[in-house]
Amino acid sequence: MKKRLRGEYTPPQHKGTRILSVIGGGLLAAVGLELFLIPHKLVPGGIAGLSALLAHLTEMRLGLFLFLFNLPFILLSRRQIDFRFALYTMLGLICLTIGSLALHHFPAVVSEPLAAAIAGGLCLGFGIGISIRFGGISNKTSEQGYVLLSGSLPKSAETVIMLLNCVILLFGGVLFGWDQAMYSIIAYLLAFEGIRISLRDLSRSRAIWITSSHCDEISKALHQSLERETKLVQASGPAGQKGTLFCLASKMEEATLTSIVKDCDEDSLIVVRAAQGRGIADFFRKKIS
Repeated sequence: MKKRLRGEYTPPQHKGTRILSVIGGGLLAAVGLELFLIPHKLVPGGIAGLSALLAHLTEMRLGLFLFLFNLPFILLSRRQIDFRFALYTMLGLICLTIGSLALHHFPAVVSEPLAAAIAGGLCLGFGIGISIRFGGISNKTSEQGYVLLSGSLPKSAETVIMLLNCVILLFGGVLFGWDQAMYSIIAYLLAFEGIRISLRDLSRSRAIWITSSHCDEISKALHQSLERETKLVQASGPAGQKGTLFCLASKMEEATLTSIVKDCDEDSLIVVRAAQGRGIADFFRKKIS
């Protein structure tokens, strides 16, 4: 068996494991909403909180609003994500919706609102985080996940998101009482923390070196598929020596990038390192220029 070198390409997760993780994440989020938060009239903020408010006002199912509000983000982000990721995203959303509809008539698991806020917030946060991490619910379906996943939202966007959450929690307090609003804030903070833990290290950039005899072909493929700029660090030699390409990618893009490279050259060598600080980015900008 060939020994894997440190930093060398690691094959992406098994498809079955990825599918089960996405399904489990969507169902766990549904459990947090329908068995803990919603029965106690706790509003977690974000799209889930907005859906809960509208479901209460219209007496329609929560799952319906979750699907309707999340679907446009998936369709709008279709150009920024590959087709496989879009399929996993849709699977996560469908599982969240079906889980919410199926659990709607079940009674609350706990009777104390504080316990419900803690358990529901953690289930919702970890459920969304797991789905995002394994390619399920889109990072734009939850503003918390989007902030953590991108790591670089403009300050104006962060301010708008914060204000929207404040408005949602305020309306929740008006409808359900201020005691419930306090518990809702606890649930929201725990959901945010659950997502943060689930997505730890996911948004950090990776410095990737690709050694191959098909550098030009790989560079064009990465630009067309991921709109990713690359730098030729070392050109191929006249006697068949391999060249080296350099680029930056996020954790989520590693599997897709590797697949593109391997399609161009199965014998290519991919080395991945964590890009810490501004040094690697400055190096990349200098090389590009």
